Formats: sequence, C-alpha cells, structure tokens
Amino acid sequence: MPVRISSVTIAKNEAKNIARCIRSLEGVVDEIIVLIDNDTSDGTEEIVAGFGFVKYQKTAWEGYSKTKLKAISRAANDWILWIDADEELTQSLKDEILELKKGTPSLNQYSIPRKAFFLGKWIRHSGWYPGRVVRLFNRNHSTLSENDVHEKLITNGETGQLKNDLNHFTDPSIEHYFSKFNLYTSLAAKELYAKNKRAGTGSVVLRSISIFIKMYIVRRGFLDGLHGLILAVFSALYVFTKYAKLWEMNLEQSDKSNANQKTG
Repeated sequence: MPVRISSVTIAKNEAKNIARCIRSLEGVVDEIIVLIDNDTSDGTEEIVAGFGFVKYQKTAWEGYSKTKLKAISRAANDWILWIDADEELTQSLKDEILELKKGTPSLNQYSIPRKAFFLGKWIRHSGWYPGRVVRLFNRNHSTLSENDVHEKLITNGETGQLKNDLNHFTDPSIEHYFSKFNLYTSLAAKELYAKNKRAGTGSVVLRSISIFIKMYIVRRGFLDGLHGLILAVFSALYVFTKYAKLWEMNLEQSDKSNANQKTG
C-alpha cells in the first residue's frame, strides 16, 4: 500500500528560511504542518500563510521536544517527516522519498545524511558529515526524547538509511551563531544539572580542549579551511561555556546547602 507522509516543522522568526523549506516539500509529502511560535515577529506567519496548502497554527512555546510532539499530534498520517525550518530536501532526496512512498517500507524509521552549511560553506569534515539524523519515521513506533536542546528520536527496531542529503543551513553568520549561543549553553547546562552532574576545572578546561582536538585534528577539520578552524574554536567555546554554567549552578547549590545547614 502506498505510504502517505506528513511533514512537521516548528518555527520562530524563520522568515529567511521557511519558504525554502516549504518549497522543497511540495509534491513529496501529502501534508505540511507548521507550528509558529506565538512570539514570532519577523513575518514568518505571513510567508507560511502565502502557501495556501500548508496547515499552520500559532502556538505557545513548550520547549523543542514538546512543541514538536504537538506538531506530530496534529498530523493526519502515521508516517512523519521531521524537518527544521533551516533545512531543505535536495532533489535527489525528494526522488528517493517518492520512490519509498510507492510501496510498504520494510522498516519503521530511516536516517538521512545531513549536509550542513556553516557561514555559507558545506562542512565536509570536522565530524559534521554525513551527520545522519533519523527524520522519516512511523510515529506508532517512535517518540522524541525530552531534551531541552538537541532532542532526538527514540526508535524501536532497526533503522534504515536513505542515501541522499538533507541540506542544513545552520549559522549563516557569526552573529547568528552567537544569537543562539547563550540560550543553548544554558539549556544544555540545565540538562546536566538535572542529571546531578558536576563540573570542575577538568570539565570546564579539558573537555573544551578535547572537542577542539577531536574536530580540528582527529576529524580533519583543518581540511575545511578557515571555516573548520572557526567551527572548532566556537565548538570548544560552547563546551567551555556549558560546563562553566554547570559549575556556577553547582556552586549556587552548594552555597544554598551551606546556608540551610547554618540556619537548621
């Protein structure tokens, strides 16, 4: 039996990306669902509304995972294609999905290689490619993790592999990278704190040095030129800041505990 697919996307201030994303889905999926954050103010809603076939709705932000689950719950089909607003299907991936739709898939989920562009350049090394992500799945056999950031699909059984790329236009500028930096590092630190993780000099310093070495040397980020160097430095700074924030949370908790002991 031919497969019908619903795509789901959440968007906040994605006016620069959302049209490209939607256009890449036309003729491939059977339903396009976009949830737009209530605080969006850059014209994203007007752009989405211009595509008369898109089912969209304004919604309160509940975190990445819960908001995506809300979008999935609105889908009419069991097969879901999760795609972010700053991504697009390549033509070869479109053809591959259309071929898959003609029959009954043998598996319940499929990963897709992701071609990430950083500051306008495709990052071939640095551990970024193929960067497979599970994005096409039967929702009766999969669910999203509850991570506040970098949520992922939790699947049952074997995962198939599609061959063709999903384009990801992440961080077109340094300003864009750092506009997300503070929020993402805070969310990541809170996740670690909730798991009772602790941070000290080793975590803050050694982990950041380790990620630089892994990306730039082990995973040959130097072959990506200056883009690769900038990416490795920024990634090391991300890890440094995440664990520094965790250290700060640990310190605050320790101070509260000491204060309670003194007053107890």
